[in-house]
Amino acid sequence: MSIRQVTRDDFARMWPIFQEIAAAGETYGYPRDITQEQALNLWIEVPRKTYVFEENGEVLGTYYIRTNQLGPGDHVCNCGYMVSAAARGRGIATAMCEHSQGVARELGYKAMQFNFVASSNEGAVRLWKKLGFAIVGRLPKAFHHSSNGYGCVGHVQMARTITSGCDRQPRFVTNSLAKH
Repeated sequence: MSIRQVTRDDFARMWPIFQEIAAAGETYGYPRDITQEQALNLWIEVPRKTYVFEENGEVLGTYYIRTNQLGPGDHVCNCGYMVSAAARGRGIATAMCEHSQGVARELGYKAMQFNFVASSNEGAVRLWKKLGFAIVGRLPKAFHHSSNGYGCVGHVQMARTITSGCDRQPRFVTNSLAKH
């Protein structure tokens, strides 16, 4: 098993995972009918770096890392992770998240934020909490879930510091909005 930075040519092997997850409409806010060209732009061209998780030459997962905001917020990164359905439950998301935190530190980021985690994606929320992320915000009814529709699923924002860089420890406060 290995995690390595992608080349543009790797995307053809990553596309089935991306397409499967986007088409399901359960975890990502991407159009369910996203084209391969649009996905390549979002996952390879826009981020600072993108990685694949491979085993015996087969791509089982992928993640990107990018700057969350420009200017005064450019020390905070954002990541997105995808694991093929056939490979879930094997610790691949954990390995990629831990890897991404090391990459983030190398790139000079101080914190990591996940902007749009579907609240119905309980496995991801549980994993990110286990890896030190806190829920820092909630937006009820913000996710148009493929089977639950509008109004039943919200999203959470999650964050954690990954390096010290302030004299006082940042405190993430959980938003008290409805837990949808």
